[in-house]
Amino acid sequence: MRAHAREIEELDLSVLVITFETRRRAEAYVRETDLPWPLLVDTSRTVYRAYEMRRGSPWEIWSPASWGTYMNLLRKGRRVKPPTGDIYQLGGDVVIDPAGKIALHRVEKGPADRPPIAELLAPVALSGGTGALLG
Repeated sequence: MRAHAREIEELDLSVLVITFETRRRAEAYVRETDLPWPLLVDTSRTVYRAYEMRRGSPWEIWSPASWGTYMNLLRKGRRVKPPTGDIYQLGGDVVIDPAGKIALHRVEKGPADRPPIAELLAPVALSGGTGALLG
């Protein structure tokens, strides 16, 4: 998403990143990644449950697609860090339109299941801009 920060800004889209990790880990993540958007710490996973973001099965988490994603990252020279938290918690994306209605609700099927940015931005672009993205 960071590579599309300009598009996001042009659409007047507010982004809120949500994590279930501890505040300490969340602060470290913000420092390490220079995250440009606000980060909400949801250790009780209230938001995750509200948007039906469930825990994945071992097959979903360690699927061939997940391994392929990690291999691609390694080929590109990225260092893959060992997991620090609950690797089975699935995430997702929620786009809320200017009227406050959910325009897109997508729960991941595993770590490799990330939508193209165009899929996330389309509901906001169609509404003429403005909205919120929870991810």
